[in-house]
Amino acid sequence: MLIGELAERAGTSTRTLRYYEAHGLVRPRRSANGYRVYDEAELRVVREIRALLDVGFGLDDVRPFVACLRAGNTSGDICPDSVLVLRRKLAEVDLYLDRLTAVRQQLHTQLSHAIAHREETCPRKRQSGP
Repeated sequence: MLIGELAERAGTSTRTLRYYEAHGLVRPRRSANGYRVYDEAELRVVREIRALLDVGFGLDDVRPFVACLRAGNTSGDICPDSVLVLRRKLAEVDLYLDRLTAVRQQLHTQLSHAIAHREETCPRKRQSGP
């Protein structure tokens, strides 16, 4: 398939595919007239790349998954290098969650304090009516 068809089937753009190619993640072959030609395996690779990028992985993180697929595996996450990346990413997410939980608690405490003391520090203005 040509680059436009791959882009459409993968739900991406031709520009993105060229970007992946420039980073060595996608491997087209060239036709006699110089067009990029992709096989079905590249569609699986592009879908894997997009799924990983969508959940926060970087391009370097994606490489072991692509290599795992290229090795003939049915999934890109079953190889040891992919598992290491998954473990590292999970630890990152856990750290972010811990930080967000601390920020949430701080905001909750600050809001509670503000509500409890708002009458003292911000008295309501009396409206003069008709």
